[in-house]
Amino acid sequence: MPLLTTTIGAYPKPHWLPITDWFKKEAGQTVAGGEVTQRMTRALKAPDTETEQAAVKATHQAVTDQVEAGISIPTDGEQRRENYIHYHCRHLEGFDFENLTHRSLRGGAYEADLPSIRAKVRPKGNHFLDRDFRIAQAATDHPVKITVPGPLTIMDTTANIHYADEQQLAFDLADALNFEIRALADVGCRYIQVDEPVFARQSERALKFGVECLERCFHGVPEGVTRVMHMCCGYPAKLDDNDYKKADPQSYLALAPALDQSTIDQISIEDAHRHNDPALFELFKRATLILGSVAIAQSRIESIDEISARLGTVLEHIDGHRLVAAPDCGLGYLSRELAIAKLGNLSAAARKII
Repeated sequence: MPLLTTTIGAYPKPHWLPITDWFKKEAGQTVAGGEVTQRMTRALKAPDTETEQAAVKATHQAVTDQVEAGISIPTDGEQRRENYIHYHCRHLEGFDFENLTHRSLRGGAYEADLPSIRAKVRPKGNHFLDRDFRIAQAATDHPVKITVPGPLTIMDTTANIHYADEQQLAFDLADALNFEIRALADVGCRYIQVDEPVFARQSERALKFGVECLERCFHGVPEGVTRVMHMCCGYPAKLDDNDYKKADPQSYLALAPALDQSTIDQISIEDAHRHNDPALFELFKRATLILGSVAIAQSRIESIDEISARLGTVLEHIDGHRLVAAPDCGLGYLSRELAIAKLGNLSAAARKII
């Protein structure tokens, strides 16, 4: 059997979709998050049929592109989301999207105006990701994966005004995420991924209570659902920017044993833009490793031989049935054409390797 392939979350949005990605380059600033947040807040107060139809069409296109490129387990492409974090937070009590708070995030890599937590976090009572899953799954017979932001990453991408105890905030977020994750499982979603890029930047915090929060996210989820987590090393400000602030690569080595001993089934890491120490792969003794095998912020298209050679090296340290090939992270910075080309070579390399 060839290696399975998957994507991590975001897929390029078509120009006709009236939903703007949160991270973008603007004159004089790196992140235009506050402006995009305010624009989305206004738009959501007056939802329209045209935007809904465009979101469905964009989702089907994203899923179809991935499957036709050879991806075994596509995502919905996060076409409805200005970003995967704030999209989810809009469906929770306790978040203020009107009065934003300016702060730095990702260890000082960015600054932005962020939604504020001003009350206890809890679900609003209405599920929403089950709709997203049904729309995406209708486009293919491949199993579609749905992603949600992890508690620590939500905390790093919002402004906490309410909670004196950050661990309690993390637990409340995990419980609120669990409400949505269980609904996804109930409608047949078999691959659910919690994204925690902040783990790689805050490994001590992740070990203190972050891994426990991951497990709380999946409480009550039945057997047959693959529990996935992703931790990346950080996005640049623009495509082909190689000099950006990345997380410490040693953080993966510190986190791998605890994650491998947890109830998480698949652990996604980056490897394409910066190869990891081979000793890391041997720390995954139980869990499946999703290996980032094409870079998501470089326009250069990796060759099939280049990708398969790296996968072959990693297979010297982990069994083939516990390795899945993927991009490093989401594909939002790429054009549709670049994304398809990279995914096509990724899939061809995965078929070639075994």
